Amino acid sequence: MIALILNMVWARRGPAVVLAVLAAFAVAPAVAAPAYLRAADRVVAAGQVAGAGRAEREVSIRATDRDHRDGAGGSTSPIDLSTIGAGLVDLPGFRYAYSAEFPAVGLETDNRYRTRLVHRQDVCAHLVMVTGRCLLGEGDLVLGEQTAERLKVRAGQSVSLTYAYYDSAPESLEYVPDGTPKRFFVAGTYRVPDQGEAYWGAHGYFAPEESAAGSRPGEPAFTAQTTLTLMDRGNVEIGVDGYAGPGALDVDRLPALRDALARLQAGLTDLGAGTDGAPLQLTTEIPRLMARIDEGHTTARRIVPVPAIALVVLACLAILLAVAAGAEARRPETAVIALRGARRSHRWWLATGESLVAVLAGTVVGALAGQVLVDAVVAVRWPGVGADPHPASLKYAPIAAAAAILAVLVAQGAPLLRPVSELLRRAPAPGRWAGITVDLLIAALAAGAVAQLALGGGDLAGVGPAAPALVMLALSLLVARALRPLAARLGHRALRRGRLGPGLTGLLLSRRAATGRVFALLVTAVAVSSYLVAAADVAARGRRVEADLGVGADRVLSVGSISRNQLLAAVREIDPEKRFAMAAVVVGQHPGEPPLLAVDTSRLAAVANRPGGADPDTIAAALLPGAPEPVEAPGGRNLTLELTATGFAPGRRVSMEAVLTPKDGHGPDVVAVLGVLDPGRNTYEYPAERCAGGCRLNALHISGANTLGVHGVITVHGLGSADPVRWRASEGGRLSAAPDGLRIEVTNLDGVPEGLLIQPVDTPWPMPVVATGTFVPGSVTGLDYRRVPVTIAGRLPAIPRLGAPGLLVDLEYADRVSTDGEPTTTGQVWLSRQAPPDVLDRLAAHGVEVTGDLRAAQISARLGRQGPAVALGYAVLVAVLVALLAAGVLVLTAAAGRDRQAEDLSALRVQGLSRSAVRRAALWAHPLLVAAAVPAGLVIALVGWAATGWALPLSGLNPPPLPLPSWPGPGSLLLVAVALAVLLGGTALLTGRRTLREVP
Repeated sequence: MIALILNMVWARRGPAVVLAVLAAFAVAPAVAAPAYLRAADRVVAAGQVAGAGRAEREVSIRATDRDHRDGAGGSTSPIDLSTIGAGLVDLPGFRYAYSAEFPAVGLETDNRYRTRLVHRQDVCAHLVMVTGRCLLGEGDLVLGEQTAERLKVRAGQSVSLTYAYYDSAPESLEYVPDGTPKRFFVAGTYRVPDQGEAYWGAHGYFAPEESAAGSRPGEPAFTAQTTLTLMDRGNVEIGVDGYAGPGALDVDRLPALRDALARLQAGLTDLGAGTDGAPLQLTTEIPRLMARIDEGHTTARRIVPVPAIALVVLACLAILLAVAAGAEARRPETAVIALRGARRSHRWWLATGESLVAVLAGTVVGALAGQVLVDAVVAVRWPGVGADPHPASLKYAPIAAAAAILAVLVAQGAPLLRPVSELLRRAPAPGRWAGITVDLLIAALAAGAVAQLALGGGDLAGVGPAAPALVMLALSLLVARALRPLAARLGHRALRRGRLGPGLTGLLLSRRAATGRVFALLVTAVAVSSYLVAAADVAARGRRVEADLGVGADRVLSVGSISRNQLLAAVREIDPEKRFAMAAVVVGQHPGEPPLLAVDTSRLAAVANRPGGADPDTIAAALLPGAPEPVEAPGGRNLTLELTATGFAPGRRVSMEAVLTPKDGHGPDVVAVLGVLDPGRNTYEYPAERCAGGCRLNALHISGANTLGVHGVITVHGLGSADPVRWRASEGGRLSAAPDGLRIEVTNLDGVPEGLLIQPVDTPWPMPVVATGTFVPGSVTGLDYRRVPVTIAGRLPAIPRLGAPGLLVDLEYADRVSTDGEPTTTGQVWLSRQAPPDVLDRLAAHGVEVTGDLRAAQISARLGRQGPAVALGYAVLVAVLVALLAAGVLVLTAAAGRDRQAEDLSALRVQGLSRSAVRRAALWAHPLLVAAAVPAGLVIALVGWAATGWALPLSGLNPPPLPLPSWPGPGSLLLVAVALAVLLGGTALLTGRRTLREVP
């Protein structure tokens, strides 16, 4: 029996090879899906690590070693992280540095400044000595280059330092000595070659230091650990900083890193017990990195099964169709075997053995091909990551193979169960009820899968991943039900009109029982390919939106602390033509409030990426209505105000400050402290060098120093208009016109801790904003953290960088109504693609320090290696394989029916049918199926997308608040339709030409 079956396979080796290929199509995705997921895990992890921030590559343990002098720290022993910390932090591949520091005085001439005395392990390897040498022994000290120059200290000198603590009392605000002075030998002065090096951790050693006396560069004084230990000192801040070394965050090492981090977190409690009760603080963003990697893995596991199941189902249907077509062609052979009295078991083996051998061979090939295909895709798309082949990828192969074998048995069972008389008929009667039952069963499964998606909130569990394939298959079977009656009707109509070629084509299609099944498979294949391409298109367009609109512009620079007006002026000076640069500030809001973005609106059209349908001219007109001219502060570089104070009781006088903004933007705002106002008319002056080119008055700040019952009248002489309509007063005061100035009545400052604010009306009021969604006009938090009333001047689907909900306001107007005079730490410079290469140098020349550089292209590349994008690579691959599978089915079904069709056409040819009519009947039968299947499949793909596409996490598990596309673009669908029409139509024509060659 085995030899006979093998001979049968060899005799019909062509169909056997095609059937083996179809079986490989069924098994390959079952192997490729888990193999691709393993590879996707590595790709996602590598992508996240490549885009990880500095904090996501570091770990830090901090603690405070309490003052142990005279038993002040209690009975417990000091913390010694220099020895036990490194033993606790065993993260593989990480490097560590121990640090200890405390403030000291004695080097600076002003105790409002501290000397930051620091020991850092191996510090000399990360310093460049400008003069002298680095640390060698106890008592050595190295100073920063700028500090030494400012204090006139040279290498070789001795200095004294004393431990100090900061006294935050309002009357003090300085560092107080608290220990015995210690002599240090200044061994040398240093320069730091790379202040952003991971070695320095997150201590901010070199950040500018602010104090009541002003700002200065940050440069610690470094010394040895022994020196700190021997010094008379109080509390010491100690820590161990770990940072990833080369290869520490490689994909293969992440599981070990995850385990080590868990052990570290568990061990902190034990380490902290018995150490003064001071908690040990672990600071790291590595768990955040791991969470993003896990999210990418979860997303990929929700997407990849959808195309994999679709391909397996289609492959099994193709096997069913191919085997059924072969069995139908061999009905006379089956009848002869039955007539000769063969036992039923032998009949089953003879009928199914040939197909089973081909399927088993295809199973082995498919198992190997699935892994090889994944290896090739990963090597081409993500070189260097590796697919990590593993035997676990084969776990679903037996299930797919069993499904293929079941399809063979079902397909062969129908002829074997028919009586011999039925097998001998040339055109057997179709079995309708069995087909209708199967169609109803598939439709019920599809409905159940869609219902599960809807009730489960889009959770792709259970039969959820099969929902798209089931929906499209059910709809395809429904459409295929109408094909044979329609083909018969059109064929008869063509014959009545004397069109023999089309008439014969229609009758050939209507008389074949396999026509409906072939058409259903073609429609399903077109629908599945279109659906998967649609998913990839929606995701790709969503990534573009996330990169372009999420970043806000082609390039966004974060800048250091700077005044808003200075930022505006610097950007306007480097780009006077408004072509490539725009200043922006993200304004912090209270929890629950929509975020606010302030921008230089006049440049929004040229620089920012806007959502679809947004007209930049309309936005600019909405945010920049006309406003009065600002009020200029009198006196230039020496602010001079003439004020009259009356009606203030003794001990209840008020003080005044003037908040000024340099008109040229060359410097920060000026807070001119005029002091306590004396009774009567007086002239108050304040030196304001930054106002040499003129200053704009932002506000007059009147304060009662927290004294109750403060009231009186202040008259401002010669400052802008005296018309009270041109001024605005906050709570606690009223404005009116005086004969020689502006009259300010201080009514009551009780319960007004921020004092009374008088501002010129030089902006629209309420402030116009552009909002998203259904934001109701009210108030927002301004740049100075005060509430600012706003009115809705326009709406957008999303605000660049913020998304929705969000608000957009003009930066210059927002700065004019602010009263703090403080620099902003959230300033940005947005750049378009027209920005010149030296834009950073231009900004630096105007005093703008760039601290970050984010590009839309970087975000796009990063998104391309996250879970959805990586998983959809598999979907596109499956779309191609589905198209090839459909072409293979056309070839196989045409080959199975070729002999019968050639006999029919040859007989008609003998009876006088013209060669042209035979040509049309032979060539156009299958191309007509393709021509009908492509548009039907596209429509079904769109219906399937509407029913299930919303459940695919194409933008991750937590999509950004941006207007992401939800439907595919017409271009992608048109492209896939043309490609499928060319592939399937060309295949159908080639099969028809081969049939035609067998007709004389």
